[in-house]
Amino acid sequence: MEKLIIIDAHSHLWLRQNTTWNGKPIRTLKNGRSIFLGEEVQMIPPFIIDGRNTAEIFLSNMDYAQVQAAVVVQELIDGMQNDYLEDVGRRFPNRLITCGMCDYFAPNPAEQVRALIQRGFKGIAIPGHRLIQDTSSVALNSPEMMAMMKAMEASDCFLSITLADGERQVKELEEVISECPQLRIAIGHFGMANPPQTPCWENPDWQAQIRLARHKNVRIESGGITWLYNAEFYPYPSAIRAIREAAALVGMEKLMWGSDYPRTITAITYRMSYDFIVKSEALTEQEKRLFLGENARQFYGVKELMELPYIKNMSE
Repeated sequence: MEKLIIIDAHSHLWLRQNTTWNGKPIRTLKNGRSIFLGEEVQMIPPFIIDGRNTAEIFLSNMDYAQVQAAVVVQELIDGMQNDYLEDVGRRFPNRLITCGMCDYFAPNPAEQVRALIQRGFKGIAIPGHRLIQDTSSVALNSPEMMAMMKAMEASDCFLSITLADGERQVKELEEVISECPQLRIAIGHFGMANPPQTPCWENPDWQAQIRLARHKNVRIESGGITWLYNAEFYPYPSAIRAIREAAALVGMEKLMWGSDYPRTITAITYRMSYDFIVKSEALTEQEKRLFLGENARQFYGVKELMELPYIKNMSE
């Protein structure tokens, strides 16, 4: 088998979590733990004892797992990381594509986006599910957000977005797609493929999110799919089933792999977050090639890829 190109479409970096969401705190502790919405959780692997989820640690994982490039998105639960990710994007331009993030509850996000693009960000991350709070919410198709989307489209700046479960934000995003047909959009977390009661392939709400990729410039990425099926665990047969079902809806050329690093590697290694796909007999070699890297290479415009030699484990 020819060596695969592997590009991660969904990862996270931060120096420290120190924020609130929906009135609840998120704070970095020690030994990889954080206070998350009032509960102490293992946010990242315990060997990251200072809580600094840095580019250098990620690149070491990428080298070991032979992942050539990655898209670094942002999440409101991690706090604004624009300053750090601007620096990361400047230092590692051939490995890490970093996304900026706005304060979407503040006025005029379009001005914020223009400033982020001037700073060198190639994409903007919107954790759409976090825009719905108990006391206030922001619609993706509000006049202020639509002005922001049009500013992104004019600058060929891509959008990385995660939607709330089901159809709640689908029509809002459909309006954005209609108004901004040249805006490149990657929908994360595989459309939240594991609702609590109904398998996703039987769930019309999940299908509605996936069908958004029938639009020319929309893609679906699988960031966090191992978390969604964590109860099933490796080798995640239902995740493979979800990938096959999504491909039947929109075509494998519209799907991309993402890891949701580092939160997912509290349960598995970084390599395991895609290795189950490589070893699956339910996908063809061409489907694996498209899903794991070729689709992302085209969508994000990755031109140069580092050659990563295989270094065997001492235990081999």
